[in-house]
Order: sequence, then C-alpha cells, then structure tokens
Amino acid sequence: MHDAGIDSETAAQRRSRVFWLLIAVAVIVLDQISKYFADSNLDYASPIEILPVLDITLHYNRGAAFSFLSDAGGWQRWFFSVIALAVSAYICVWLMRLQRQQWLLSLALALVLGGAVGNLWDRMYYGHVIDFISVHWGTSYFPTFNIADAGISVGACLLLLDMVLNPEPKKSA
Repeated sequence: MHDAGIDSETAAQRRSRVFWLLIAVAVIVLDQISKYFADSNLDYASPIEILPVLDITLHYNRGAAFSFLSDAGGWQRWFFSVIALAVSAYICVWLMRLQRQQWLLSLALALVLGGAVGNLWDRMYYGHVIDFISVHWGTSYFPTFNIADAGISVGACLLLLDMVLNPEPKKSA
C-alpha cells in the first residue's frame, strides 16, 4: 500500500532542498557577474567613490579572509581550494539532511555554500579571488570584499542566530 502523506512530504522536502540550492546558485551567479564587471571595467587599486564610506576598488586576494597568507608563495591557492571544496561538500550534505521547517539554518547554509563556491571558482580559475567592495570611515578601511564574502558573512551571522533561537535539546544521560 502506498501512503500519499509520505509521498507529499517527500515531494515537499525535495522542493525545499532544490529551493535552498537555487539560493546558493543565485549567490554564485551574482558574485561571478559582479566580479566579471569589476575585473573588466576597473583599474587595479584605483578607487571609485560611490558614497563617502563606500568605494569600488579592484583588488586581487591570493590568500584567505583579510588577505591571510596572501604572500605565502602560491601553495595557499591549493590549500584554500581544498578547504573550500571540503566545506562545500559538507554543507551540501548538511543542507540535504535538514527538515523543511529549519528555514533559518537552511538559508544560512545556502548563503555560506554560495559564497564558498564563488570564491573557490576564482581561486581555481584565476589563482586569486577578485575583491572590489571597499568600505571605510575616513582613513580607516575594512578589507576589500565581494558578494561571495558577503554571503559567507551573512550566512555565518544567521548560523549564530539560529543557534540562539533554536538551541539543540539537551540529551539525557
């Protein structure tokens, strides 16, 4: 005998998984399009003021966040690529196992996944990550970043928020 309730739940769960993967793909696409336009139209390290606190400035990052290990000699490209690939695979598995009602956690993971893959693509294809968003206050500058970095950062904040709003139930001994 076939249970229609189980089939509809399975179909709904499948649609939910596809939706979150599409969010990750949207982050990747927006990231890659914006990086293409930045790389094609901007002169390296020549800021264009958008607002008094926001410039568009083309930079290449051969390292990780905040240019960590950017001058390490080249091995970091492969090291960070392997880490990004492993984290992306882990997030995909985690995302596929979540229940439909875990939307905040799913959104967080989708944003981190999209950002990780966006920067992984740059690292593998160009040998560096293309950054172009520069936020500053006077002469104090935050490290230049991109849409993928924003996805990772917002996703990480949402992960923390999910941990606060939906703590794991304590297991009894």
